[in-house]
Amino acid sequence: MVTTLKQPSSLIHEIRLEPVGAWHLFKFSETLQLRMESLLDSKKADQLTLEEIAELDTISELDRIFTHMNAMLAAQYAS
Repeated sequence: MVTTLKQPSSLIHEIRLEPVGAWHLFKFSETLQLRMESLLDSKKADQLTLEEIAELDTISELDRIFTHMNAMLAAQYAS
């Protein structure tokens, strides 16, 4: 069975721009955050299916993208 990795952009509707202190940062919706935590728990227990591995990879890639973007915003706010 071959599982294809979804594009991170397929989850773009799960991203929010939220105020954090005086800044506005990109955050996952509560639903996506809970799903990522659930998948990470399953990964720790070595109980992920191939589809769940692909889903976690997609969410993790999106997390890396938005972490980088938030760091860039924070640097801009700091200057």
